[in-house]
Amino acid sequence: NENEVKSDEEPLLRKSSRRFVIFPIQYPDIWKMYKQAQASFWTAEEVDLSKDLPHWNKLKSEEKYFISHILAFFAASDGIVNENLVERFSQEVQVPEARCFYGFQILIENVHSEMYSLLIDTYIRDPKKREFLFNAIETMPYVKKKADWA
Repeated sequence: NENEVKSDEEPLLRKSSRRFVIFPIQYPDIWKMYKQAQASFWTAEEVDLSKDLPHWNKLKSEEKYFISHILAFFAASDGIVNENLVERFSQEVQVPEARCFYGFQILIENVHSEMYSLLIDTYIRDPKKREFLFNAIETMPYVKKKADWA
């Protein structure tokens, strides 16, 4: 492939025995971004959904449809992003600072996916509709298209 970057040309892809040790920091900008990402950490348990259902119930059916499909799209998308991070970036990139960032990104994508799933689980009372949304890669052509592309 003519667009493929060769590992001997790209410093981030070059094999090194130092890839297992974080210090000394060789890429301070990447390390800074990793630390900024860490500082923004949150969990799904921090979000109180207890007051959401009455508001959800006041929405029009078209609004519920739109929001539920967006939630399904993102619940699946974060898993797709994670698979790409694990199978591609984390395998190819050799720089420990970037690997730290990817590891954290995988964690936060899991939190996002959990949150989208909790929202679906909270708002969608019909088990068949909920199952349809949780299986968006199989039930929604545009989500399947994204999964196939990734």
